[in-house]
Amino acid sequence: MSTTQNCALVVGVTGMAGLSIAQALRNPTAQGGPWLIYGAARRPKPTWFPSSAVDHYITFDAVNFDDTYTTLSPLSSQITHVFWAAIYVGQTEEDNIKINSIMLSNVLKVLTAHTRPIKLRHITLQTGTSQYIGPIHFTSPSDAAQHEPPFHEDMGRLPYPNFYHVLEDVVKSYGSDLTYSIHRPSIIISALTRSVYNFLLTLAVYAEICKYQNAPFKYPGNRYTWEHFCDMSDARVLGEQHVWGATNEKAKNEVFNCTNGDVFSWKKMRGFLCEEFGVEFVPLDEGGGLFDLVEEMKDKENVWDRIVEEKGLVKLKMEEITCFAAVQTVLRFNFQLVSSMNKSKEFGFLGYVDSFKSVRFWIGKLRDMKIIL
Repeated sequence: MSTTQNCALVVGVTGMAGLSIAQALRNPTAQGGPWLIYGAARRPKPTWFPSSAVDHYITFDAVNFDDTYTTLSPLSSQITHVFWAAIYVGQTEEDNIKINSIMLSNVLKVLTAHTRPIKLRHITLQTGTSQYIGPIHFTSPSDAAQHEPPFHEDMGRLPYPNFYHVLEDVVKSYGSDLTYSIHRPSIIISALTRSVYNFLLTLAVYAEICKYQNAPFKYPGNRYTWEHFCDMSDARVLGEQHVWGATNEKAKNEVFNCTNGDVFSWKKMRGFLCEEFGVEFVPLDEGGGLFDLVEEMKDKENVWDRIVEEKGLVKLKMEEITCFAAVQTVLRFNFQLVSSMNKSKEFGFLGYVDSFKSVRFWIGKLRDMKIIL
């Protein structure tokens, strides 16, 4: 390998963002390329993972320092860039802070421990819009203090424990030895089976169950999100921004929102999803209270198993590929989930995609992968 070649370590490569980062690096026109790409995950390579996305697929448990050291220390003289898309989600934010900070700290300690000068030059760190809205999974959105949308990168930290803050502090603690770029997506849209928060696949599974049972495809949100604006982040745009952030001098030590660049209402998106999934559009009706998707799906695991078996879909357990509680939480916000892309554009990143075209594209991918019909 040429000593001047950029070498990437994508941590969390089997997630929606991680795979898209690897694919963006693999693009023949990728800035800083051609890249040597190591894709890292905790578990062995899944059958659906496109081997062409990385040069080497490696596994280690980043919580375990010895395992991390054994795997990464031989690579410390090669890796120039870390792309951090890993995430641990625990029962409390304190758990999240502890485990996520250990993971990141272990990786950076190993890669900077022995090589002088340090080969590692830059880390892209993925966080998200919880930076602006607080701990939505542990505090009622109506009770939480939050910033007023549209969200801007210079908004200060909210007075809650947040593992994003700790990750930023870990990266910044390296000072001039390591530059960084921080990337804050909104609702990430992609087509993978392995992800903690897979919004589109969750809605797709719910739609398939509705079709199978001839049941209405109800909206589990409130009137506010039904009528007001929201945004999302196509994983392809997110991957491109990570690579851009890693290779542009102007982007060093900066924070950037990353969305598709447009907004939509869930009323309109709901109608679009009904057409794409082939289910009847059911207008929002709050007369009997909000529809509880989490409760509705509690006993549907066997229904999904029958669908998978009868339709010849990939054998995936519903609990492993859905996040009903997270979807319901987001759809019951009482504020507009909208982030400004002005800073990103001003600094030179112009990636964008139409959100409706994005959703159609990824639904098509889910069908190609035989995850849905």
